[in-house]
Formats: sequence, C-alpha cells, structure tokens
Amino acid sequence: MLKNILSIGAWTMVSRVTGFVRDALMAALMGSGPAAEAFIVAFRLPNNFRAIFGEGAFNASFVPAYTKVHQQEGDEAARLFQGRIVSILLISQVILLGLVLIFTPQFVGLNAPGFEGERFDLAVTLTRITFPYLILITLATLYGGVLNAVGRFTAAAAAPILLNVAMIATLLAHHWFPTTAHAAAWGLTISGVLQLGFMLWAAHRARVLAKPEPIKLDTPVRAFFRALGPATIGSMGTQIAIFADTIIASLLSAGAVAALYYADRINQLPLGIIGIAAGTVILPQMSRLLAAGQVEEAHAAQRRTIFLTWLLAAPFLAGFLAVPDLIMRALFMRGAFTAADAEAASSALLAYGAGLPAVVLIRSAVASFYARGDTATPLWASLTGIAVNIVLKIVLMGPLQQAGLALATSLGAWVNLGLLTILASRRGFMHLDRRLYAMLACVALATMTAGLAMYAAATALAPLLAGLAHIGDIIGLVFVGLVGAAFYGATVYCAFGTAGMDLKSALRR
Repeated sequence: MLKNILSIGAWTMVSRVTGFVRDALMAALMGSGPAAEAFIVAFRLPNNFRAIFGEGAFNASFVPAYTKVHQQEGDEAARLFQGRIVSILLISQVILLGLVLIFTPQFVGLNAPGFEGERFDLAVTLTRITFPYLILITLATLYGGVLNAVGRFTAAAAAPILLNVAMIATLLAHHWFPTTAHAAAWGLTISGVLQLGFMLWAAHRARVLAKPEPIKLDTPVRAFFRALGPATIGSMGTQIAIFADTIIASLLSAGAVAALYYADRINQLPLGIIGIAAGTVILPQMSRLLAAGQVEEAHAAQRRTIFLTWLLAAPFLAGFLAVPDLIMRALFMRGAFTAADAEAASSALLAYGAGLPAVVLIRSAVASFYARGDTATPLWASLTGIAVNIVLKIVLMGPLQQAGLALATSLGAWVNLGLLTILASRRGFMHLDRRLYAMLACVALATMTAGLAMYAAATALAPLLAGLAHIGDIIGLVFVGLVGAAFYGATVYCAFGTAGMDLKSALRR
C-alpha cells in the first residue's frame, strides 16, 4: 500500500510542480486582473464538472462495480460493462456540451454574478473554448478508473502533467493569441486531447481497453446507476464550495477570485499528492477484500491509510498555518502579481489550512461506504457539510472577505469528515483502534512543534533577508522548510519511541 501511495504521490508531485510553474507563469503574465479572473471562471466550470462527474462520482461508483464484475464474471464481462458505460458517458457529455455552448452567458452569469462588461464577455468567450475539455477528461478518467481497478495506478496519476505542460506551452506562446487568457484556455482544451490519448494508450497496453458497446441496462449497469446518483451529489460537496466561493468572491473587492484561486492551488498540493493518492489506493483494495469476505483485513488497510495520510500531510499543515504569507510571496510575487495580491492570497491559504486534515482524510473515510456499494450515506454527510459551509460563507464573507469563504470551506469539511467517521464506526464499516489514535497524537504533536519552529525561523530571518527583495523570500522559504522538516521528523521519531511504538513497524503494517 505504501509503495502504491508513494508512487501515485510521486507522479502527483511532478504534476503539482509543473502546475506551480503554470500558475506562477500565469500570475506573472496576468496577475489578479480582469483577464486572470475571467480565465479562472472559464477554467473552473469544466474542471468542477469533471471533479463531480468524473473523478468523484464516477470513480466512487465505477471502481467497486467494475471490480465486482471482473472478479465474479471474468475479463469479457468486465470489458462489456466498461464499453456500455463508455457509450453512456459519451452521449451524456455531448448533450451537456451542447447545452453549455448554447447557454454559455447564463452559465457564466450564474457562476460569476459580479462580472460585468468586458470581464463578463471575456469569461463567456473563454468558457466556450474550455468546455470541450470536459468530454475529453471524463473519458480519460473512465480509463483511469479501469486501470486503478486492476491495480495499475501510474498512468492516471501521471496524465495531469500533460495539462500543465500544454498550458505552459501556450502561455509561453501567448503573443500568438488574442490575449494571454485565450492562450491559457486553448492550452486547457489541448491538454484534454493529450490526456485522453495517453489514457487510451495505457489502457490498450494493459489490455483493458474496451470499445463503446450498445447501451443495455443489465444488472451491473443498473447497479452502477443506483450508486452513481447519490455519489454524484455526494461528490459535489467540495465543488459546490468552490462554485460558491467563485460566485461570492465575484461580488467582493477586485482580486478576491484570483486570491482564492492561488491559495487553493497551494492547498491542493497535499490533497493531490496524499489525500487523493490514498483514496485511489484504498478504494479498490477495500473493494477486493470485502468481496472476498476479509472484513478485518479491509479495516486494517483503512487504518494504515489514515495514518499514512496524516503522517505525510501534516508538514503541509504546519507550513500553511505558520508561514502562509512567506509561501505566497516566495511562490507567486513576481511580474503582475504584487505584494498586496500575495497578502490577500495568504489570508485565504491560512483559512484553507485549518481544514487540511479533514480534506485529505475524507477520501479514505468515504471508502468505508463506497467499497460496500453504499453511496447514499456519504451523500447525506456531504450535504450537511455543504449546508454548514454555505451558511458560514454568508456569515463570514463580510468581516473576513475571501479568508471567510476559505474558512467556511474548511469548517464544512470537518463536519463532513466527522459525520462519515461517526456513521461508519456505528455501522461497523470502520474500526479505529487505540493504536491508531496514539499514532495520530504523535503526528499532531510533531505538527505543532514543526509549526512553532517554522514561525520562529521565519521571524528571525525576516530582518536579515529584507534587503534581498523576492530572492530573499525564496531563500527564506527554503530555509524555513528545512527547519520545519527537521523538527517534524525528529519529533515524530521521539514521540513514537516515548509511546513505546516502533515507527518502522507502523509504516509496514
């Protein structure tokens, strides 16, 4: 399990690094101005639909269903099931694309009601360029789900790198496009073609590629759709929060949409590298173990995933809470991205950090239900989190601006995770033992120690690096990161030893 998580995490790390290069280039060329905000809205529309219907709901419903058909009925039945789902997805996505292209102004108006004039018109134009990406990436996600179900995780983890490479290339060639925002939009759509081609090749190489089949609502397909409906709504929690952030931020001061975007891009780093990687590995593993009747083994695999997720994500939490301003200045403050932009984004990053533990652990928690074919319970937990989130956004947007929107998202995630954990434990779907609690406590202690060390190091360095401008921020971030890593690692090791536990054993078991 650790090998698979680290493998996915490594490829995701490459994706996030290239994604940072993309975002840094975009920030330098467009800053937080109208063109940047118009592109962010155009980017988020297809991307959020992908996250809801593709990675979220689709994988939650498809992976357990495909695994069950493959184990019980063999390769040919699984291939036929896959082909029917391909046909259904393709038809539904073509219909959705047609509706969006016809009613693009209305879609943009719903998602950015504060946009007017030139900014609104540009967002409409860019959305028409970017939305075909949804068809391409949804099909790519399907083949990624097939590969994950048979234990091949690398291709799906590596494919997003192509998104960043394509957008970097078009941003560098922005003088060939009407605006830099047009260049970024075309880069997104081109990346969809590249990602789908790559996933088709990977599925063909793994001998799991199925051609579209005539649609037939047989037992496996009906079971898939029964799970898909609740899973779709359940997967909307985080995406509705992002939609709501964009809608409300468009009504706030200029630059709020961009501040949330750049803060969320950094916040997505541990989520993608660790949270999604862990969820990607644990769902098919629990599905296989439960299908074989090995319930306790499935619970043990989940406990280990929870521990590994928290162990690997906690250093990011320490940094987000201790030095969010230094992070945003070092990573983005260049070109059109000013010190004021960095300060606005850092307040949002701090607020997002408050919910980081919950966000990265939700994927592992929902596996308790999805692996058993129960997509309804996560739906209700997600809807409750959404309700709390939206109410808090309305309450906090005035006094805290974009930071209030991010904090509401964090608190909603905690509600979602809490409900999932309580319900799974009561039903016997999850068993969190004392050993796990003790290990999580050791990591929490190390997180606090690392955070305090990072804050002290940043405070001490600030006057020494003040005359070096932007390069001083970069040097400071590197040094503070090394200090935090040293304190974190040492504290984890000592805490495990003091508690009478062996860290190496915890990583293996």
